[in-house]
Order: sequence, then structure tokens, then C-alpha cells
Amino acid sequence: MSLFNKKKKQPEPEKKEIKQYISGAGGSVVTKSLLEGRSKLKWLFREDSGLGNGWVAFGDSDSQEYVNNAENLTVVDFNTLANIEPTVLNVFYMPVGADLEFRSDESGKYFIDTKTGQEIREPVPNPIQEAFMKNRKFLNQESYPVTFFRQLFQKDKKMEPFLVGEADFPSGEVVLADPLAYLGQEKYETHLERRIPVGSYPVELSIFRSSIAGLRIAAARLKLGDKEPVTYEIAMPKGKAKEDFGSPGIFTFFGVDAGMACFADVVTSQKYHHFVTEWYKANPGKNIYDDYFAGLLQKSFEEHPEVQRSGGDFLCWQIPEKEYHLVLFASGMGDGIYSGYWGLDADGEAVELVIPFLNPEFF
Repeated sequence: MSLFNKKKKQPEPEKKEIKQYISGAGGSVVTKSLLEGRSKLKWLFREDSGLGNGWVAFGDSDSQEYVNNAENLTVVDFNTLANIEPTVLNVFYMPVGADLEFRSDESGKYFIDTKTGQEIREPVPNPIQEAFMKNRKFLNQESYPVTFFRQLFQKDKKMEPFLVGEADFPSGEVVLADPLAYLGQEKYETHLERRIPVGSYPVELSIFRSSIAGLRIAAARLKLGDKEPVTYEIAMPKGKAKEDFGSPGIFTFFGVDAGMACFADVVTSQKYHHFVTEWYKANPGKNIYDDYFAGLLQKSFEEHPEVQRSGGDFLCWQIPEKEYHLVLFASGMGDGIYSGYWGLDADGEAVELVIPFLNPEFF
């Protein structure tokens, strides 16, 4: 038998690369007819089944008998479905309960909401991004109703006040800053005009469980006394009165660039800056978050996993070889600009200082 009569080995079909449109999109249920190209996308709905991200896709030739057979269904990453029909990316962020019909005609590709008849031709915004934008506009106003501040620290199904520890104020001059980025750098931290009595004060956090953003710190407050605030006013920077609010060049807020914030005393701030400077001298090429604070925050998480995210959201910390304590905490949705607000009693005395990070109504 000639060598030329041997059967040639057929080349294996090339595997099509799946384009990743959305990181962490989760699994979706699709019919095998759709996955294998024997049908085209027709129906798309999202259910609260506890399976993947809840999206389910059927093809135009799928009968009721066909979809009732579990063997005709499979779970794939949502990106796999998007590679079959990219238009599904427009509706990815629609909520549970969405029931859609896919259409394609001379006007283009789009979805019809079967409940309302509305055409969906543009991407539905990510609810977290939408809430974040609303929240950014909401923050840093001159004042808010007393009820807003009170609801931040009232325990209910979503909110839980949590006492972290005490912070020391040896001078009574209060500083607001991002401890990992700006604390100890006078140019970038905010020194407040109103002073508080020298002492140590508890720091309480408002732990918020959001359906779209997960566990977050909605606000933090420095508790200065037991009296109830009857009004709140924005905490003005040193040398400025509340009448200066909104004037050109007058900024009440402090910046967060490392996702953390703190209440501090000006003396504590200086001692902290000295510690950081010396730490970097002793640890060339290292990063104080990754190589120092990350381990402490992880330990904090292990001690209180029920009220913070993995990796730790807060830390009650004593500056090494110093008597002063700082309480560090995550700033709501992360980086941004935030203002403090004094809670005043009937006599106009400050009984608390609150930093709101987010409005729970948006999340």
C-alpha cells in the first residue's frame, strides 16, 4: 500500500476567541440552539434564580417544549452571549424582572421591553455609576436637614452604627484628611476653624449594606458629647466663617485619593507625618499601605468581618512609640472630596462632627 493512500489527518477546527466586554459579568443561561448557531437571539429576560447574573436567553426557533427540557439549556459567561449578539451589552445593567424581545430591522438592532413597549436602543447605565454621579452632586452642600444626619446612624435593616475606637486630640485643633495620601501635609489637609476640648473621643461609623454597591461606610462621626444635635452647619476651614461659604477660593472639603479618611488632631497629624517619613527611610522601595497598613487592616477585618469588606475598612491605630491614636476608615464609594459638618446643641455647642460619604437613598 502506497504512503499516498494513507488517510490524511483532518486539522482541528480553530477555537474562536471570546472577546471580554465586561469583567466579572457572571454566568447566563442560554439555549444550546442559540449557542450552536441553530437559532438567533429572540427573547432575553432576567430572573432572581440565584444562578449567575440571572440573564436567560432563548432563540427564535426555540419552542416551549424545547426550553422545558433542561438538557437544551447551558450556562455560559455573559461575554459569550455578547459575542453571539453584542446588542445585549446595552441591557446588561437592567434589573431583575426585565423581559425583553430582540429585534433587528432596517433601523438597526434593539430591544423591546415587553411590559412597557419601550424601545431600548442605547446602553442602560450602570446603576452604581448612576448612583455615584447623583451622590457626587449631593455632597458638600452648605447644609442638610437634621433628619438626614440622624438617619445615617439609626440602626435598621440596611444601616448599622459601629463604634471603632477613640481618637486623641491633644491640642483640640481638628484636621480632616486622607491618612494614606495627605495627613501630615498641611498644604493638602483641611484644618477646621472650630476647636474642640482637649481629650479623646469615640469614632462611630455608619455601616451601610447597599443592594447595588455592597457593604460601604456611609458616614463617620466624632462623638464629642451626649447631647442631641438640633442643627448642623458645615465645618469651615481655619480662618474662615460660615458666612464665607461659597466665596471664591474658599474650600470646605478635603480630598481623598487613597480611599481612606480620618479625624485627626494637628499634633497627631505632625507625629504621623514624622512616623511615615522615618518608615520610608527604614524601608526603601516599599509602600506604606502594601507593606504596613494592609496587614493591620486585614487583622481588623478578621476581628470584625460582619461590618467591613475583605481586606479591612477601618483601623484603630496607635502611632508607634507615641501615645496618640488615630482611627482610619474607608470613604464610602472611595476617592473624591468630602466635607465635615458640626452637630450643634440648643446652646450652639458642638456635640459631634460628621463626615457624610453617601446618601443611602441613591444606593
